[in-house]
Amino acid sequence: MKRITHHALLIAGLTIGLFPTLSSCENATPHPLGKMVDLGGHQLHVLCSGTGSPTVIVETGLGDFSFDWTLVQREVARYTRICTYDRAGYAWSDPGPKPRTFAQINLELHDALQKLGEKGPFVLVGHSYGGPVMINFASVYPQDSAGLVLVDSASAGMRVAVGGKHTIRLGENAQARDIPAPREEMIASDKFTPPANDPPAPTKLEPVYKSLPSEDQKLHLWAESLPAIEDAENSQREWSEAYFSTWLAKSPDGSLGQLPLIVLTRAEGGYPQDLDVPAAQMEQERRDGQAKLVKLSTNSTQVTVRTGHNMDLEAPAAVSYAIHRVVNAARMHRPV
Repeated sequence: MKRITHHALLIAGLTIGLFPTLSSCENATPHPLGKMVDLGGHQLHVLCSGTGSPTVIVETGLGDFSFDWTLVQREVARYTRICTYDRAGYAWSDPGPKPRTFAQINLELHDALQKLGEKGPFVLVGHSYGGPVMINFASVYPQDSAGLVLVDSASAGMRVAVGGKHTIRLGENAQARDIPAPREEMIASDKFTPPANDPPAPTKLEPVYKSLPSEDQKLHLWAESLPAIEDAENSQREWSEAYFSTWLAKSPDGSLGQLPLIVLTRAEGGYPQDLDVPAAQMEQERRDGQAKLVKLSTNSTQVTVRTGHNMDLEAPAAVSYAIHRVVNAARMHRPV
């Protein structure tokens, strides 16, 4: 997720020299930075660096990619191993099975880590949309979860702008539906067909990404232009509502037991005054949602960061420090 007010939020030691230079041909596919993992009919791109345990695994927000976390990754890699990756349909990763539920995303990440020989349990990091994805991972694979860092995470019941002056609360109006079992096998209906009239590729980078090394800025523009990402994200937004609805109906307080957990929350929501609910109400609901995230574990703390939504780009030192705290808590088996 790129901005808290965007519809995207709805259901919402690397060095510069190691990064490849993009071809002058604007349609060229740059060489993957990490490894391509075959999951049986589709491949996932995973980028790991550093040594040590527990290994840190990052789940990005909507519209973000593995290399957008390079500022955090190169710091975390100084004291432990860290892997970022691109969800199916993002950057180098092939489109994957549908629907794009949290469980489906979790399965693909879990299987990719196993095939790469990455050993758990892992410290999980989830930004924005990636927050609830990692909460679900910790619930489905508790034996592979050593800790959790939520970076300005989305939360059930959080109010978001969806266009014009309209807002909704995540999960409030979701229809009851069964969540299909995840699978690795690709079937005919999973195939992605590019639209006939694909919109022009973006030529201007959003200002928040200007903090990245120049080669990563080019990679972001390239990845943002790929048509498969919108198809994947439409399914992700749709099916995240089923999870938010369930979490609204039944409180998940304490569901993660004593898992070390740090919730990073931006100080101010920055909501406009022209929406269908007062900005003060949106701000209070946001703060209430972040406080609920802290209650997922009995071994948790909340840290307020004076930054925007994209903390990995705007305050990478704060994010890296929070990850370090959870890594140490997992290593020493002590409270965060």
